[in-house]
Amino acid sequence: MIGRTHRTQAERREQTRTALLDATVDCLVDLGYARTSVQEICARAGVSKGAVQHHFSAKAELMAAAVEHLTEKLRGQLANSISALPGGASGVAAAIDLLWEGYSGTLSTAATELWVAARTDPELRAAIRPVDKALGRSTLEHITAVAGDLPKERAEILFWLTVNLTRGLALDAELGGDPNRRRQLLDEWKRVAVMLYEDAAT
Repeated sequence: MIGRTHRTQAERREQTRTALLDATVDCLVDLGYARTSVQEICARAGVSKGAVQHHFSAKAELMAAAVEHLTEKLRGQLANSISALPGGASGVAAAIDLLWEGYSGTLSTAATELWVAARTDPELRAAIRPVDKALGRSTLEHITAVAGDLPKERAEILFWLTVNLTRGLALDAELGGDPNRRRQLLDEWKRVAVMLYEDAAT
């Protein structure tokens, strides 16, 4: 029996959409939001401009979808890594390292470009807010699931403190800050977080 070689219309459509989203993330990282054009995205994705209009009604929708596309990948990675963490205080420092890894790098660069632009672009702001909130909620669910006997409210506080610290450190990295200082701050926060965890769990 000869295997199927032709892609369905749905498969072709999904492949085109994925190519556009990957190209958008690449443009945000390489060029920044201001210099990212639909024409450049199409060139990198190898599709026509009409393909973008077929999938996305506005540039803001494309940008938000691209970050959502990237965060979905990272969310899956985080979920798998978090589920393997040891319970109790011994897993706190490892969880912070995972959040730093997830909220820095490519995601941080692309998202920072959009957050800055969204300050003066209501359409873009409305498009990316739900994406950002969904990532936070999903990751928080995984974190609280492995938090053991730690009260939910305390787990949420530690989580959001970590997220905001790592985002600030990621921005510092984008601006060329001292990597040794970033590591010292992250290590100090892990020490403090373990102490807070142990105090709350007793």
